[in-house]
Amino acid sequence: MAKENHSLTTEFILIGFTDHLVLKSLLFLVFFAIYLITMMGNLGLVALIFMEHRLHTPMYIFLGNLALMDSCCSCAITPKMLENFFSEGRMISLNECVAQFYFLCLAETADCFLLAAMAYDRYVAICSPLQYHTRMSKKLCIQMTIGTFIASNLHSMIHAGLLLRLTFCRSNQIDHFFCDILPLYRLSCTDPYINELMIYIFSMPIQIFTIATVLISYICILFTVFKMKSKEGRGKAFSTCASHFFSVLIFYICLLMYIRPFEKGDKDIPVAIFYTIVIPLLNPFIYSLRNKEVINVLKKIMRNHIHK
Repeated sequence: MAKENHSLTTEFILIGFTDHLVLKSLLFLVFFAIYLITMMGNLGLVALIFMEHRLHTPMYIFLGNLALMDSCCSCAITPKMLENFFSEGRMISLNECVAQFYFLCLAETADCFLLAAMAYDRYVAICSPLQYHTRMSKKLCIQMTIGTFIASNLHSMIHAGLLLRLTFCRSNQIDHFFCDILPLYRLSCTDPYINELMIYIFSMPIQIFTIATVLISYICILFTVFKMKSKEGRGKAFSTCASHFFSVLIFYICLLMYIRPFEKGDKDIPVAIFYTIVIPLLNPFIYSLRNKEVINVLKKIMRNHIHK
């Protein structure tokens, strides 16, 4: 009997979206367009920052890495989702599930650290402008970036590795469009208590640290801005923070919705779409369209291209 009960599942079916052919075709076109725009926007921003020497400052180095992580998030989820719109089996192996979750966890953890680093950068720029180049040196910026990727990789490896301790001998149908961690817990016939405990032990301190860094930075920024006598100075200070603050707000609202206790059913899917697909689409445009320096660099490149 024990052997029969442990006839283990190594492949899953991603139920995903509708089975209606016309609606599937429409959704495929929408998500394919979003994927192309996301990749072009994020990788274009990375290339722009890499090529333009004027953008080799801490804020843009963090922004370039944020765009790179958004590309990673999109690549981890969207191609498989697009394939499954017209795949008969809609199968995904356990190893693919683990890899998918690893890259998603890596991207989202790195985003938390990078948004916190960008908030600290804005705090130093506005509250201690005369000390900016000493307090936010390129060396410190590189150290923070390397630290972000080391911590994010370790965090992702822990949770992805712990997925391999689970055994799946129940239904192999995942009511989602990607291998999210909580739908996998529901299918596990091994108690996922240790996995959940490790989420609280490792993920909660990361969230508390990064959210606290953002909040403290912006509280200090607000106090400094309100003390400014010049309206022009206040406007300039707010404009330098507006894009970052908007991104932080969207990211953490979605994150809090995402980590809420999940109910059964497809209520997870709309939040997951916004969190994994829409945010990576929005970020490069939020930063590019509201950033005069990025726009000026783009205009310069376009002028050079036209003259050639």
